[in-house]
Amino acid sequence: MDTHTHQKLLIIDFGSQVTQLIARRLRELNVYCEIHPYQNVTDAFLSQFAPQAVILSGGPASVIDEGSPRAPQSLFNMGIPVLGICYGQQVMMTQLGGLVETGHGTAEFGRAFITPSGKSLPLLEGWFAGGPEQVWMSHGDHVSRIAPGFDVYGTSPNAPFAITADTSRNFYAVQFHPEVHHTPNGGQFYRNFVKLAGFTGDWTMKAYREQAIAEIREQVGDAKVICGLSGGVDSSVAAVLIHEAIGDQLTCVFVDHGLLRKGEADEVVTMFRDNYNIPLVHADESELFLGALDGQSDPETKRKIIGKLFIDVFEKHAKSVGGAKFLAQGTLYPDVIESVSFSGGPSVTIKSHHNVGGLPEKMGLKLVEPLRELFKDEVRALGRELGLPPSFVGRHPFPGPGLAIRCPGEITRQKLDILREADAVYLDQIRKHGLYDEIWQAYVAILPVRTVGVMGDGRTYDYACALRAVTSVDGMTADYYPFTHDFLGETATRLINEVKGINRVTYDITSKPPGTIEWE
Repeated sequence: MDTHTHQKLLIIDFGSQVTQLIARRLRELNVYCEIHPYQNVTDAFLSQFAPQAVILSGGPASVIDEGSPRAPQSLFNMGIPVLGICYGQQVMMTQLGGLVETGHGTAEFGRAFITPSGKSLPLLEGWFAGGPEQVWMSHGDHVSRIAPGFDVYGTSPNAPFAITADTSRNFYAVQFHPEVHHTPNGGQFYRNFVKLAGFTGDWTMKAYREQAIAEIREQVGDAKVICGLSGGVDSSVAAVLIHEAIGDQLTCVFVDHGLLRKGEADEVVTMFRDNYNIPLVHADESELFLGALDGQSDPETKRKIIGKLFIDVFEKHAKSVGGAKFLAQGTLYPDVIESVSFSGGPSVTIKSHHNVGGLPEKMGLKLVEPLRELFKDEVRALGRELGLPPSFVGRHPFPGPGLAIRCPGEITRQKLDILREADAVYLDQIRKHGLYDEIWQAYVAILPVRTVGVMGDGRTYDYACALRAVTSVDGMTADYYPFTHDFLGETATRLINEVKGINRVTYDITSKPPGTIEWE
């Protein structure tokens, strides 16, 4: 999408695991930024992108090694503010005449405290008010001599040049990571940087909505568009945005695979067909999916069956629309970053993802991806801007394979029915206690074991279930939600009393890593 109307900040990625967090911090300040791997940032790219400021990220390499990553030397002649972070600081020092060394007991990993040097620096406004500032360090090499023109503004026990700056050229370099949660005042640090770089905070969802609508109209013209609607936030926001741009040229295809939560299919159909008057094909293919899954227990096999069938079914119903030239998808910015990442994407497949991959080429369609510049929280903000119901915009993520991956072992209609009822009771409990918005994702998994229980004077032999609730920022890492024992006890009582087929309730307290958010 063309973003020339916004002030732009460029993040040059040297491969840090937390580079995305820099972008999130800046977007929260209404500053438009893009992450690009250092290999792609040439002199020509810099000239075309025309950033108002640049941030050099951290990374795993050592600037001491031959052939290690560098920034374009022309960057330092553009007359714009540049901030180097961790490896970015070391790159800046190396390229501008300083020195980086390894060893000598100056490595730092984890929490550290920085003491100010006593010199004033606008970048540090609001820092050091209560004494030394806590930061997060992660470096083996260290700057042993700063580049000409730089002064020291903060030190830590193992980093004598923890904060350096050449104010005459608007160059700033820090050894720590201000973007991570463990640097508590990191938000203020970035606020100061974008202020001194002259950003006015012109990146808003209202402006994005107007710009996206104009660009969708320009891209699509009078052609037809089909949109795969999952009922989740991303595809729903994309559909409403595109419909606002081109009206009845859009048709949504909602594939109901029989693995949705209680009442979910009716909710999606009602919202889009009745409330938004968006043309919608409701493809109830639950018998097909459940038949194909019969007897299957391996999680990867189940995912692949669902993914392949989804594509086949979607293609069949999309063709019934006739004459469509574009396929709309709810691709988000983290997906885009990963596909062009520093390392070329993840090297290990943890589990297959469920999408309509391969369909555009197979059907000869062009892609419309109006959310590809947005993070998840920005998609929710855009949804609110478009007038989607708050309860819908704020819903927890729901996996493409649906309840199939919350049903370890073989899937049966009976287990799915139990799971739907249990999930409805659990989410009702969370909402009643006012906890829904504090939790990233919550669900019930039905376990592939039966246990003996006693109800009244009778013996039961029913399923055990596991409750899962996690907190997270982006789904990459997660921790379990610390429910009170009173809440868990009350919820277990409701589940056993109200859901026929469950006689034992457990709570999953595994974080991610080592676990995943879903059970399969």
